[in-house]
Amino acid sequence: MEDDRSDMDDGKDETDEVCGPPAGLAGLKGMDLVLRTLEEARGAARVQGKNVGHGRNSPTQRRVAGSSRRRWSGPGPDGRDPQLFGAATSDLARSRGWNGKVAEGSVFGRWRAVVGEQIAAHAAPTSLTDGVLTVSAESTAWATQLRMVQSQLIAKIAAAVGDGVVTSLKIIGPVGPTWKKGPRRVPGRGPRDTYG
Repeated sequence: MEDDRSDMDDGKDETDEVCGPPAGLAGLKGMDLVLRTLEEARGAARVQGKNVGHGRNSPTQRRVAGSSRRRWSGPGPDGRDPQLFGAATSDLARSRGWNGKVAEGSVFGRWRAVVGEQIAAHAAPTSLTDGVLTVSAESTAWATQLRMVQSQLIAKIAAAVGDGVVTSLKIIGPVGPTWKKGPRRVPGRGPRDTYG
């Protein structure tokens, strides 16, 4: 039995071989060991593509949705958090380059709130082309009144939907029926010369 004990107890423990620094760090002690371990950890992080070693001064990398997925959840805000619908649609419009079209559409959608109830009851926007907003008034008197306050209307629209969306107004009153159906026309008497 003594032979069995001598084989088992040769002065080395199995945990002695597992514990302790690796062979490359065996001669280092104290702060030198800490600095060397830190450098190895930074090197491993750089191999993974991480920007390390700059502390708080390192630039934060912008995360693009779908590029790489984080494997943990943290206490900070995340792109996967619930968003307000208005904020989500604004981000979508900005990322797709739709801001100009959204601003143009909001002129029509917010017309009553921008110009007021009284004007909205008697005039409505009909088209917006190259910054020129065409407004159709219900009578010639209302068309004349709107022409007199044209600069105030442009200022109200600019304050509500953004500067430069509407640069001028084309105010039209009621018009009689016309045979014109588009931006181009052929000179002449028109369709009445084919009658009778």
